[in-house]
Amino acid sequence: MMFIEWLLAFVQALLYVALAPLLVGWIRTLKARLQNRRGPSVLQSYRDLYKLFAKEARMAHSASLLFRAAPYIVFVATWLAAAAVPFVTTSLPTAAMADVIVIAGLLALARFFLALAAMDVGTAFGGMGASREMFVSALAEPAMLMAVFTLAMTAHSTNLASMMDYQLFNDPVLRPSYMFALAGLVLVAVAETGRIPIDNPATHLELTMIHEAMILEYSGRHLALMEWAAQLKLLLYGVLLANVFSPTGIATTTDPGALGLALVVVMFKLALLGVALAISETVLAKMRLFRAPAFLNLALLLTLLGLLSHVILEVGV
Repeated sequence: MMFIEWLLAFVQALLYVALAPLLVGWIRTLKARLQNRRGPSVLQSYRDLYKLFAKEARMAHSASLLFRAAPYIVFVATWLAAAAVPFVTTSLPTAAMADVIVIAGLLALARFFLALAAMDVGTAFGGMGASREMFVSALAEPAMLMAVFTLAMTAHSTNLASMMDYQLFNDPVLRPSYMFALAGLVLVAVAETGRIPIDNPATHLELTMIHEAMILEYSGRHLALMEWAAQLKLLLYGVLLANVFSPTGIATTTDPGALGLALVVVMFKLALLGVALAISETVLAKMRLFRAPAFLNLALLLTLLGLLSHVILEVGV
């Protein structure tokens, strides 16, 4: 029985790497349709990764071993963080590792090596992108932790599986704290995944790019791993929003029927999140980098209001 559970945990981890490019392709296709363009196929992201893996990886003569190892470290750290988040069920052995502190630490590890690799070659673009990435993450991480701690105070645990089980096995209650935390985490997810209005993943303009500036020196399989890690991060935040704040449909057992239904439900929720993101990126324009602090301060304010409303309305009562 334990072997089956670990096998399911491995399959869940594979689902993340398999579905991450699909989510990005879905968003790109929707944005093209909203802009009256034909746009790429939903499967174009898979073709791009295949093309990059088939190419030779070229590196600058000044690149160190860190530059060569960073894509693998970034990809594995992001994958481990994503695999720890319950995708279709909360009753897997990896659910014990689904602590928000661990996930935040793994994402910080990936960001650390990404920034180091960007500065390793010594180009102006790499240093600029790394400094901007650290600038944004320093403001986004407190808001993310504050949002999840609001849920943790309700479930009395920082484990994501425990938070989901608490909501599933207790009577549904409309909590203002959850609404504030959800709004704040949405803003954090936009900033952390490099989406509009903080960053534009479809541009290479030197005055605007953040993530793209850090991976300009990569090519071939190294660039594929960096792009795949960014797609995994987007899917990770999508699953956080879909399952942690609305765990309806997620399985609490390893029954095949329940797992199949949970997969359909989470795919539907991710598709809706993709629609919302495509619409927001179509109607919004990228803001200046100097306005990013106001954007992320709003996220921190919303999550702080969620935490205070929980203390006043729930703990106080």
